[in-house]
Amino acid sequence: MRHDSPDVKKRSMAAGVALLTVSNLLVKAAGLLFKIPMNRAVGDAGMGYYNAAYSIYALFYMISTAGLPVALSVTVAEARSGGNVRGARQIARRAGILFLLFGSACSALMFFGAGPLCALIRSENAEAAVRVAAPAVLLISVSSAVRGYFQGCGNMAPTAVSQLIEAVGKLFFGVGGALWAIRAGYSTPYAAASAVAGLTIGSFLGMLWLLGARVLRGDRDLLRGDLVIRNEDLPLVPCLRRLASIALPVTLSASVMSLSSMIDTLSIQRMLRASGMDAEGAAALFGNYTSLAVPMFNLPPVFVYPLTAALTPALAADLAESNREAARERIRQSLRYAAAVGIPAAVGLASLAEPILSLLYRADSAHIAAPLLVLLAPSSFLLCVLAVTNACLQAAGEPGKPVFSMGVGACVKAVSGIFLLSRCGIAGAPLSTFLCYLTVTAMNLAFLLRRAGKGSIRARDFACPLGCALLCGSAARAVYRMTADLLGGDPACLVSIGCAVAVYAAAMLSSGGITREELAGLAERMKKKKDIHERKRHDRPGTERKALRGGEA
Repeated sequence: MRHDSPDVKKRSMAAGVALLTVSNLLVKAAGLLFKIPMNRAVGDAGMGYYNAAYSIYALFYMISTAGLPVALSVTVAEARSGGNVRGARQIARRAGILFLLFGSACSALMFFGAGPLCALIRSENAEAAVRVAAPAVLLISVSSAVRGYFQGCGNMAPTAVSQLIEAVGKLFFGVGGALWAIRAGYSTPYAAASAVAGLTIGSFLGMLWLLGARVLRGDRDLLRGDLVIRNEDLPLVPCLRRLASIALPVTLSASVMSLSSMIDTLSIQRMLRASGMDAEGAAALFGNYTSLAVPMFNLPPVFVYPLTAALTPALAADLAESNREAARERIRQSLRYAAAVGIPAAVGLASLAEPILSLLYRADSAHIAAPLLVLLAPSSFLLCVLAVTNACLQAAGEPGKPVFSMGVGACVKAVSGIFLLSRCGIAGAPLSTFLCYLTVTAMNLAFLLRRAGKGSIRARDFACPLGCALLCGSAARAVYRMTADLLGGDPACLVSIGCAVAVYAAAMLSSGGITREELAGLAERMKKKKDIHERKRHDRPGTERKALRGGEA
């Protein structure tokens, strides 16, 4: 058995969440640094080809890698919590073989089926980009196997570093490849394919780093902590059945949402072409929406995804030890965190949509995308809550519930998308996305409330951040209007964001959304962490030798 105290578990989870949050922020920053020069180099049309290829890649990526890392992390955490080190090794080895098989199949299907897939979404010029992205699916599959093992052992550092390596590789090799293709006189579709090469190269570099870390660290992470070793062999069939019972629902739910993104890719360009727009114009408008509005919509959940990566194995371990009160408290705090992050971010994006986009992209492109971002912003909060509820339901042994709700959401997305796109143009895409995520989130919260009980979800945890966010959004808009003429658009936007953050923090503190006890606890944990670091540094053998030499002198 493990003998780690609840406080030790909380600190370990918090450290993992913080590390992955920083990593994801850096990854998103690299993504923005990629899109800004790409938007200027190849224009909205080139980004349309790139994003069409990326949407196909994302679907195959989800099919091959979405569920197995979660299943691997949960099953390794379960085996490890019971001290079965040999069983945890067997799970990791068997899952690695499954990753390799699924990744190879999806990569081959994507490469050889590039032509028909691009014809289906009416973006034939993206075929070369799809072929270039195909090997990345296999590379990411191998990386995901190693990440799932490390996460099951409670070590988030390898995942964080590998994600950063992938993002930096995509940035440098992608932008470099696109600029080289443009200067060499290649067409826009081939420039987009050259940009996609950065994704494949970055995935290869991240995979090499993870494999190296796995070899060098050996079983150090598996044996970490106070364990009573109980080595037992796990039969192959029950092991695979357990992995499949977790992985299949997660894969289906993730694939459903990727499929909903594919519905956008398919519907938007088809509707625009049907309205009389040529292929270049349809690709440009699609590229504007997917390159400017959608990345901003995906930014707030970056602060929540690391929480879900650490939450799933931790919650599974709590339930395996029958510690239901700790599990309920963990769920409540996770939802509270998602609301505190997601609501103000959504309000801020809606309040300063055009100034924020103009800060990063060309003014004409930002002007077109701003109304779409206003419509899309509320969905970013729903996506934050959705990520947490999915992780909670999967860890609580209810993996079929997210699949069902995602399936319903995808149907809502498809039906409403076709109806709204035909009547509202491209504005129908963010509206149908909102209806989809609203449906899925409401169903997941109902499932979670029934499974975990009333104490796990409180209305106040959502109402308080909403009131404070509306206040900070109004303040941001007022400050921008007062300072735009005086300072200029970009400086005024930065000042407005800073004021909004200050207003939100003050409002949350005064209303009890953030308590002084929580801030004091955070400061105390940081002080303890610093003291532990200083003690370890002082206790190093080299330090002791230096101290002895100093005393002898």
